[in-house]
Amino acid sequence: MRWFITGGCGFIGTSLIEKLLAEGGHTIRVMDNFVACTPEDLARVANFEMVESTDLKPMSEKSSSSVELLEGDVVDGPLAFKAVAGADVIVHLAANTGVEPSVKDPGLDCTVNVFGTLNMLEAARNNKIDRFVFASSGAPIGECEPPIHEELAAHPVSPYGASKLAGEGYCSAYFWSFGLDTVALRFGNVYGPGSGHKTSVVAKFIRKAMKGETLEIYGDGGQTRDFIYIADLVNAIRKAAETPDVGGEVFQIATNAETTVSRLVEKLVPTLDEAGIGPVDIRHEAPRVGDVRRNFSDTRKARDMLGWTAETKLRDGLRETVSWFLELNRKNAASAA
Repeated sequence: MRWFITGGCGFIGTSLIEKLLAEGGHTIRVMDNFVACTPEDLARVANFEMVESTDLKPMSEKSSSSVELLEGDVVDGPLAFKAVAGADVIVHLAANTGVEPSVKDPGLDCTVNVFGTLNMLEAARNNKIDRFVFASSGAPIGECEPPIHEELAAHPVSPYGASKLAGEGYCSAYFWSFGLDTVALRFGNVYGPGSGHKTSVVAKFIRKAMKGETLEIYGDGGQTRDFIYIADLVNAIRKAAETPDVGGEVFQIATNAETTVSRLVEKLVPTLDEAGIGPVDIRHEAPRVGDVRRNFSDTRKARDMLGWTAETKLRDGLRETVSWFLELNRKNAASAA
């Protein structure tokens, strides 16, 4: 298949690309604006060729097993239109991510997540792309009695949730109005190897612990999340890209397990200790604006329609993630020397 991946230098994008290259036979074009990540992040998993917008050719003319990297932004509609030509599937990962940044700058959040998604959908429609996979989250639902499922009414409590809800709405509209096969995936709290730039709780806590810094828990730590390991999430993207007869659908992609932040720390601290990291100090801070109290997902629809379920236990995933961060630290130290 010919894959066009926005935000492909990021955590999820590089993990997906690593899997595709391991499979072999795929052609991949990545577009990234390098705000959150860099070409060096992609170089960690792939040999690639930098291409200029003036030199773009349809992906159908490219050889298999090749990877191209284009510096570009999803808010640039004409560039998107040209860049996706010849692709079989678009995986739209690029976004202004997280509740806190959206509260600080709702306008930027809207521009990137709403208008950027619309640009990519227009590029897909006009280039007759077979499948469009959209990265969403549980944030559109807002406060509710979990588990979250696809039939719940959305009541976002943050600008980020509102912008992702708009993206889901446009995906549905492009399926019903134009016949574009869109699939929206509501990711849980993803963690795992490759998350060096992530600001979410698992990666942040590991980085702080390795530096000997205090782990800050917002509120009482009773807020719950659904933590999904990166390899499981990548498998869900692969299913969403190829499974027939799922156009226009939304899927919860998580583990169907509710874990409090305090419980996460209880599992993480011994894992850090096993790796020689510690002792770990913990401090509670005031709750953050826009954070939902409880969040975990019912994933039966993904099981029934995509044939997908998460397989990695939290303890095992945390152990692999800590090991990856230690290896990254070792390589960085060696490079500095």
